[in-house]
Amino acid sequence: MFVCQSCGFQTPKWSGKCVSCGSWESFVEEKVDDGKKGSAKSSSRTPKITVLLDVPGETGDKITTGIIELDRVLGGGITRGSLILVGGDPGIGKSTLMLQICSAVAQHSPLYITGEESLQQIKQRAARLAEVPKTLMLMAETDVDECVHAIANSDCGVVIVDSIQTMQSKDIESTPGSISQVRECSSRLIDVAKRTNKPVFIVGHVTKEGSLAGPKVLEHMVDTVLQFEGEGVYTYRILRALKNRYGSTNEIGIFEMVEQGLREVRNPSEIFLTQRSHEESGTAVCATVEGTRPLLVEVQALVTSTSYNVPQRSATGFDYKRLQMILAILEKRLGLNFAHNDVFVNVAGGVSLNDPAVDVGIAAALVSSLRDAPIEYGTVFIGEMGLTGEVRTVSAIEQRLGEAQKLGFKRAIMPQGNVQKLSKEYALKLVPVERISLALAQIFT
Repeated sequence: MFVCQSCGFQTPKWSGKCVSCGSWESFVEEKVDDGKKGSAKSSSRTPKITVLLDVPGETGDKITTGIIELDRVLGGGITRGSLILVGGDPGIGKSTLMLQICSAVAQHSPLYITGEESLQQIKQRAARLAEVPKTLMLMAETDVDECVHAIANSDCGVVIVDSIQTMQSKDIESTPGSISQVRECSSRLIDVAKRTNKPVFIVGHVTKEGSLAGPKVLEHMVDTVLQFEGEGVYTYRILRALKNRYGSTNEIGIFEMVEQGLREVRNPSEIFLTQRSHEESGTAVCATVEGTRPLLVEVQALVTSTSYNVPQRSATGFDYKRLQMILAILEKRLGLNFAHNDVFVNVAGGVSLNDPAVDVGIAAALVSSLRDAPIEYGTVFIGEMGLTGEVRTVSAIEQRLGEAQKLGFKRAIMPQGNVQKLSKEYALKLVPVERISLALAQIFT
């Protein structure tokens, strides 16, 4: 059969384009099981049924790493017997993170299985980190059967497999990294993880579009999917949970890549605001929430006369379509003219914002740049914009206000609907508004 390496679609005839996912030149010939092997007789064994009360182990039994950012993303620590897939761009620091996890769980005898590097290369990288224990168990192997045997018969407590695309099973006649190999190797690692109750981290490659390489079923098979991301021009890295059976999928952990490895960023708001301009137009500070963590980030806008027939619209770290919506609301409800201006929006620090509560801050930065009028220093913006120009309520309002107060902000523009939800007093001045026109009137008077 010819199997699409992007989505797993099978066809008996080669085709240049996959009819399932639309990708080009993705079909590879693979041998598939014809289903004739083995016997179709039903098993005569009595099924083993266990009562929930008799299941060994305690609820919430996890291995804490001491890396606070990692534990937060995993939901409090590493769940025993779980399979955790870690994906990210080449050179982003996946292998470095795995070695630092080995250092953090050294008392659990971690086993690092590498299929991409030699043992000498691992030793060189470990020497640079200077924290990796000398007794770390290493294994350079690509045969998944050998890896499974080592996991089941050694006294290791945590396993790292780097990477799943280099693993292969002799039972599958296709090249490593193919759909069939990735699926089979992952299935065997899941089986040994559940049997031995040992957590297994597997590192995965990503495609040029940024999604995890291999069959989509891989993400369904594993317990947790972590995405390690970051811009190449910045030293900051964000560990994001895309799937987690044991915790929230909205949590993020922030690290900074330094010469000695990855360093935790305990107070990211302070770092994202260190280079904030005081008297420049087109900048505003927004309070956003990633999972349970409040963050204050600076958004920058530049509105300038266009030299083209069609003005440019560009957004970095913010949804382009949402920027178009905000511009349409400002033009329709406030009568502002952006039709003859190029508009550029940037989120400082390389952070990507998906929280609608930053709408009011984006609008304030746009109007500030359009009028070339700076926003009063010490003002933070909270609120989602509706299509009629209203400022809608947002979640986690007290966490946002608490973060702004901790960093010394003096005034908060916030939704009127959130006022009755506050349970305590704040040192900063609260300015509740119902419409975006009222919010902008408080700033530009």
